[in-house]
Amino acid sequence: MGAEALCSVTFNKQTSTGKALLETNEILFRGDFRLKIELKSITALGVKGGKLKVTWPGGTATLELGDKAETWAHKILHPKGLLDKLGTKPGQRVVVLHVKDDRFVSQLRELGASVSTRTVKDADAIFLGAETLAGLAGIRQLVANIKRDGAIWTVTPKGKGGIKDVDIMGIAKASGLVALKVVSFSETHSANKFVIPKGQR
Repeated sequence: MGAEALCSVTFNKQTSTGKALLETNEILFRGDFRLKIELKSITALGVKGGKLKVTWPGGTATLELGDKAETWAHKILHPKGLLDKLGTKPGQRVVVLHVKDDRFVSQLRELGASVSTRTVKDADAIFLGAETLAGLAGIRQLVANIKRDGAIWTVTPKGKGGIKDVDIMGIAKASGLVALKVVSFSETHSANKFVIPKGQR
């Protein structure tokens, strides 16, 4: 989701000013105390007077977000689907290589995208899955298969033991690509988007 705000948060009779982050799967707060609230664990959510009240098994926290409170509540209650986050549209030519998620391919086809599990020319997007850094070595060869305004997405493990974004970006940069954004692909994997620099299209 990628929203952030400097705000005051009250939790367990403590109040602190700090930075609140609304991520794809969680709310984070960093101040005099820290909070990590998984969105799927939220049992109650309310907005009143610019305050967002969040209840989960760990307790209840009140975030003073002002005019952002309603927006945050809407994003929490109506999260974007994966294909929305990836910007995939009906009619696009999409290549999926080594991504171990059959549901993803099904979602693409249900959307109306033309999906191939083999490399094709003039793809709007190529999703390259890899469990190790070595698995991303083929990015350079894939660049010639995307449209000039197309994208290559890497789908890799996140968290401890995963592949670091900085290492992925290093391989992509060496292949003539620039990083555009990172989204959460699933609970275990991240997706990094790379494109051809505008001046070279």
